[in-house]
Amino acid sequence: MRTILRAAAATALLLTLSNASAFADGDAENGKKLFTRCSACHAITDQNKVGPGLQNVVGRAAASQPQYKYSSALAASGLTWDEGTLDAFLKAPTTIVKGTRMSLAVPKDQDRADIIAYLKTLSAN
Repeated sequence: MRTILRAAAATALLLTLSNASAFADGDAENGKKLFTRCSACHAITDQNKVGPGLQNVVGRAAASQPQYKYSSALAASGLTWDEGTLDAFLKAPTTIVKGTRMSLAVPKDQDRADIIAYLKTLSAN
């Protein structure tokens, strides 16, 4: 029951925090440059580092990268990484998923849109 309530709360918070920037056209080339701050923890392949590998992350269920030990909070979140959830999570990860280990936030709307555009280039779908 707690898992269902957490997932519902996370979804409601995502709907509140998500804004049009997630659906705006991002600049994938600039996103690639901005991703350098993410690359300390995340690989653009399926290889896990401190954080999970991000190849094919767009459209993937949260906490589903094989061989990576996720926080129980993210594993119970019920999220799927689409433009809206990525935008909200990158804006305020510890607000969206209380207990996540990711603490780096991307406050600027355009930076998030650019990073998401870049992440979409790493996805087959």
